[in-house]
Amino acid sequence: MHGLGAGWRSWVPILDELAEHHEVIAVDLPGFGETPPLTGEVSIATLTDSVADFIRDEGLDGVSTVGQSMGGRIVLELARRGIGGDTVALDPGGFWNDRELVIFGATLRPSIALVRALRGMLPALLGSPAGRTLLLAQLSARPWALSRETVLPDVRGLADSPSTGAALDALTKGPKQQGAPAGTVPGRVTIGWGRRDLVTVPRQATRATELFPDAVLHWFERCGHFPQWDAPTEATQLILNSTA
Repeated sequence: MHGLGAGWRSWVPILDELAEHHEVIAVDLPGFGETPPLTGEVSIATLTDSVADFIRDEGLDGVSTVGQSMGGRIVLELARRGIGGDTVALDPGGFWNDRELVIFGATLRPSIALVRALRGMLPALLGSPAGRTLLLAQLSARPWALSRETVLPDVRGLADSPSTGAALDALTKGPKQQGAPAGTVPGRVTIGWGRRDLVTVPRQATRATELFPDAVLHWFERCGHFPQWDAPTEATQLILNSTA
Protein backbone atom coordinates (compact mmCIF):
# COMPACT_ATOMS: atom_id res chain seq x y z
CA MET A 1 0.00 0.00 0.00
CA HIS A 2 1.41 3.32 -1.15
CA GLY A 3 1.17 6.71 0.53
CA LEU A 4 0.03 10.02 -0.91
CA GLY A 5 1.23 10.15 -4.49
CA ALA A 6 1.79 7.75 -7.32
CA GLY A 7 -0.26 4.72 -6.43
CA TRP A 8 1.41 1.37 -7.01
CA ARG A 9 4.21 2.98 -9.03
CA SER A 10 5.65 4.28 -5.77
CA TRP A 11 7.07 0.76 -5.33
CA VAL A 12 8.81 0.55 -8.73
CA PRO A 13 12.33 0.97 -7.23
CA ILE A 14 11.98 -2.32 -5.32
CA LEU A 15 9.10 -4.13 -7.02
CA ASP A 16 11.07 -6.39 -9.36
CA GLU A 17 13.39 -7.65 -6.65
CA LEU A 18 10.47 -8.39 -4.32
CA ALA A 19 8.72 -10.22 -7.14
CA GLU A 20 11.71 -12.54 -7.54
CA HIS A 21 10.83 -14.00 -4.13
CA HIS A 22 7.09 -13.39 -3.61
CA GLU A 23 3.92 -12.97 -5.58
CA VAL A 24 3.43 -9.21 -5.23
CA ILE A 25 0.12 -7.37 -5.47
CA ALA A 26 0.68 -3.62 -5.58
CA VAL A 27 -2.63 -1.77 -5.36
CA ASP A 28 -3.87 1.69 -6.19
CA LEU A 29 -5.85 2.93 -3.20
CA PRO A 30 -9.20 4.64 -3.96
CA GLY A 31 -8.62 7.97 -5.69
CA PHE A 32 -5.03 7.15 -6.66
CA GLY A 33 -3.59 5.66 -9.82
CA GLU A 34 -6.33 3.88 -11.74
CA THR A 35 -8.74 3.24 -8.83
CA PRO A 36 -11.76 5.59 -8.71
CA PRO A 37 -12.26 7.66 -5.56
CA LEU A 38 -14.59 6.55 -2.80
CA THR A 39 -18.15 7.76 -3.28
CA GLY A 40 -18.62 8.63 0.39
CA GLU A 41 -16.43 9.75 3.25
CA VAL A 42 -12.67 9.54 2.75
CA SER A 43 -10.99 8.57 6.01
CA ILE A 44 -8.30 6.17 7.12
CA ALA A 45 -11.11 3.89 8.27
CA THR A 46 -12.89 3.88 4.89
CA LEU A 47 -9.64 3.51 2.94
CA THR A 48 -8.78 0.55 5.17
CA ASP A 49 -12.27 -0.85 4.62
CA SER A 50 -11.64 -0.80 0.87
CA VAL A 51 -8.41 -2.77 1.28
CA ALA A 52 -10.06 -5.22 3.67
CA ASP A 53 -12.84 -5.76 1.11
CA PHE A 54 -10.24 -6.35 -1.62
CA ILE A 55 -8.40 -8.91 0.52
CA ARG A 56 -11.66 -10.73 1.23
CA ASP A 57 -12.98 -10.58 -2.34
CA GLU A 58 -9.71 -11.84 -3.82
CA GLY A 59 -9.39 -14.69 -1.34
CA LEU A 60 -6.19 -13.29 0.15
CA ASP A 61 -6.86 -14.10 3.80
CA GLY A 62 -3.57 -14.21 5.70
CA VAL A 63 -1.66 -12.25 3.06
CA SER A 64 1.40 -10.32 4.23
CA THR A 65 0.86 -6.58 3.95
CA VAL A 66 3.42 -3.83 3.36
CA GLY A 67 2.77 -0.10 3.36
CA GLN A 68 4.62 3.19 3.40
CA SER A 69 3.48 6.51 4.92
CA MET A 70 -0.34 6.55 4.67
CA GLY A 71 -0.11 2.98 3.39
CA GLY A 72 1.97 2.11 6.44
CA ARG A 73 -0.81 3.39 8.64
CA ILE A 74 -3.37 1.37 6.69
CA VAL A 75 -1.48 -1.91 7.08
CA LEU A 76 -1.13 -1.29 10.82
CA GLU A 77 -4.86 -0.64 10.99
CA LEU A 78 -5.47 -3.91 9.14
CA ALA A 79 -3.26 -5.71 11.68
CA ARG A 80 -5.13 -4.02 14.53
CA ARG A 81 -8.36 -5.38 13.05
CA GLY A 82 -6.85 -8.86 12.79
CA ILE A 83 -6.70 -8.82 8.98
CA GLY A 84 -3.76 -10.18 6.98
CA GLY A 85 -0.62 -11.97 8.11
CA ASP A 86 2.81 -10.45 8.62
CA THR A 87 2.86 -6.64 8.48
CA VAL A 88 5.60 -4.22 7.45
CA ALA A 89 4.93 -0.50 7.95
CA LEU A 90 7.52 1.96 6.62
CA ASP A 91 7.44 5.47 8.14
CA PRO A 92 3.72 5.19 8.94
CA GLY A 93 1.48 8.17 9.60
CA GLY A 94 -0.88 8.55 12.52
CA PHE A 95 1.55 8.88 15.43
CA TRP A 96 1.96 12.67 15.53
CA ASN A 97 1.36 14.73 18.62
CA ASP A 98 -0.82 17.79 18.14
CA ARG A 99 2.09 20.16 17.45
CA GLU A 100 3.70 17.80 14.96
CA LEU A 101 0.38 17.35 13.19
CA VAL A 102 0.00 21.11 12.73
CA ILE A 103 3.53 21.32 11.31
CA PHE A 104 2.88 18.35 9.02
CA GLY A 105 -0.21 19.95 7.51
CA ALA A 106 1.32 23.42 7.33
CA THR A 107 4.37 22.19 5.42
CA LEU A 108 2.89 19.49 3.19
CA ARG A 109 -0.11 21.44 1.89
CA PRO A 110 2.07 24.22 0.38
CA SER A 111 4.34 21.56 -1.11
CA ILE A 112 1.37 19.92 -2.84
CA ALA A 113 0.17 23.31 -4.08
CA LEU A 114 3.66 23.98 -5.45
CA VAL A 115 3.93 20.75 -7.44
CA ARG A 116 0.44 21.34 -8.84
CA ALA A 117 1.48 24.82 -9.98
CA LEU A 118 4.63 23.39 -11.54
CA ARG A 119 2.90 20.35 -13.07
CA GLY A 120 4.09 20.93 -16.61
CA MET A 121 7.66 21.66 -15.52
CA LEU A 122 8.12 18.68 -13.22
CA PRO A 123 10.03 16.42 -15.66
CA ALA A 124 12.58 19.16 -16.32
CA LEU A 125 12.86 20.24 -12.69
CA LEU A 126 13.27 16.70 -11.40
CA GLY A 127 15.82 15.99 -14.11
CA SER A 128 18.47 18.01 -12.30
CA PRO A 129 20.02 17.43 -8.86
CA ALA A 130 19.28 21.05 -7.92
CA GLY A 131 15.61 20.71 -8.88
CA ARG A 132 15.22 17.47 -6.94
CA THR A 133 16.85 19.06 -3.92
CA LEU A 134 14.53 22.05 -4.13
CA LEU A 135 11.33 20.02 -4.43
CA LEU A 136 12.11 16.91 -2.39
CA ALA A 137 14.14 18.06 0.62
CA GLN A 138 11.18 17.30 2.89
CA LEU A 139 10.84 13.75 1.55
CA SER A 140 14.34 12.43 0.95
CA ALA A 141 17.61 12.54 2.87
CA ARG A 142 19.54 12.63 -0.42
CA PRO A 143 17.24 13.98 -3.14
CA TRP A 144 20.12 14.99 -5.40
CA ALA A 145 21.24 11.34 -5.58
CA LEU A 146 17.89 10.01 -6.82
CA SER A 147 16.90 9.61 -10.46
CA ARG A 148 14.05 11.47 -12.10
CA GLU A 149 12.44 8.13 -12.96
CA THR A 150 12.38 7.15 -9.29
CA VAL A 151 10.65 10.26 -7.99
CA LEU A 152 8.55 11.59 -10.88
CA PRO A 153 5.60 9.15 -10.44
CA ASP A 154 5.11 10.08 -6.78
CA VAL A 155 5.44 13.81 -7.36
CA ARG A 156 3.04 13.71 -10.30
CA GLY A 157 0.67 11.65 -8.18
CA LEU A 158 0.63 14.34 -5.51
CA ALA A 159 -0.36 16.83 -8.19
CA ASP A 160 -2.85 14.70 -10.11
CA SER A 161 -4.54 12.19 -7.82
CA PRO A 162 -8.17 13.18 -7.19
CA SER A 163 -8.05 12.01 -3.56
CA THR A 164 -4.79 13.69 -2.49
CA GLY A 165 -6.60 16.53 -0.70
CA ALA A 166 -9.24 14.32 0.90
CA ALA A 167 -6.65 11.79 2.09
CA LEU A 168 -4.48 14.57 3.50
CA ASP A 169 -7.53 15.87 5.39
CA ALA A 170 -8.12 12.35 6.71
CA LEU A 171 -4.56 12.26 8.05
CA THR A 172 -4.56 15.76 9.54
CA LYS A 173 -8.16 16.14 10.74
CA GLY A 174 -9.13 12.57 11.57
CA PRO A 175 -8.29 10.53 14.65
CA LYS A 176 -4.77 9.36 15.37
CA GLN A 177 -3.87 5.70 14.95
CA GLN A 178 -5.14 3.30 17.60
CA GLY A 179 -2.92 0.51 18.84
CA ALA A 180 -3.18 -3.25 19.25
CA PRO A 181 -2.54 -4.91 22.63
CA ALA A 182 0.20 -7.53 22.77
CA GLY A 183 -0.82 -10.84 21.29
CA THR A 184 -3.74 -9.53 19.22
CA VAL A 185 -2.15 -9.03 15.78
CA PRO A 186 -2.38 -11.85 13.23
CA GLY A 187 1.36 -12.14 12.43
CA ARG A 188 4.70 -10.46 12.88
CA VAL A 189 4.71 -6.65 12.84
CA THR A 190 7.79 -4.77 11.65
CA ILE A 191 8.00 -0.98 11.64
CA GLY A 192 10.77 0.67 9.62
CA TRP A 193 11.68 4.32 10.15
CA GLY A 194 14.07 6.72 8.45
CA ARG A 195 16.41 8.48 10.86
CA ARG A 196 16.10 11.65 8.76
CA ASP A 197 12.36 11.56 8.11
CA LEU A 198 10.97 15.11 8.13
CA VAL A 199 7.35 14.07 7.50
CA THR A 200 6.77 11.43 10.18
CA VAL A 201 9.64 12.46 12.41
CA PRO A 202 11.72 9.73 14.12
CA ARG A 203 10.48 10.36 17.68
CA GLN A 204 7.07 9.13 16.52
CA ALA A 205 8.55 5.64 16.31
CA THR A 206 8.46 5.44 20.10
CA ARG A 207 4.71 6.10 20.11
CA ALA A 208 4.18 3.54 17.35
CA THR A 209 5.99 0.77 19.23
CA GLU A 210 4.20 1.65 22.46
CA LEU A 211 0.85 1.27 20.68
CA PHE A 212 1.99 -1.90 18.88
CA PRO A 213 4.08 -3.66 21.56
CA ASP A 214 4.52 -6.77 19.40
CA ALA A 215 6.30 -4.72 16.72
CA VAL A 216 10.01 -4.90 15.92
CA LEU A 217 11.49 -1.51 15.06
CA HIS A 218 14.10 -1.15 12.30
CA TRP A 219 15.99 2.09 11.70
CA PHE A 220 17.08 3.18 8.23
CA GLU A 221 20.16 5.35 8.58
CA ARG A 222 20.62 8.30 6.15
CA CYS A 223 17.03 7.81 5.03
CA GLY A 224 14.06 10.17 4.77
CA HIS A 225 10.36 9.41 4.38
CA PHE A 226 10.71 7.01 1.43
CA PRO A 227 12.92 3.99 2.22
CA GLN A 228 12.21 2.65 -1.27
CA TRP A 229 13.95 5.80 -2.59
CA ASP A 230 16.79 6.34 -0.14
CA ALA A 231 17.55 2.75 0.91
CA PRO A 232 16.02 0.43 -1.69
CA THR A 233 18.24 -2.58 -1.07
CA GLU A 234 17.79 -2.36 2.70
CA ALA A 235 14.04 -1.85 2.36
CA THR A 236 13.74 -4.86 0.08
CA GLN A 237 15.71 -7.05 2.49
CA LEU A 238 13.66 -5.89 5.46
CA ILE A 239 10.42 -6.76 3.68
CA LEU A 240 11.71 -10.17 2.61
CA ASN A 241 13.03 -10.98 6.08
CA SER A 242 9.83 -9.86 7.78
CA THR A 243 7.18 -11.57 5.65
CA ALA A 244 6.26 -15.19 5.23
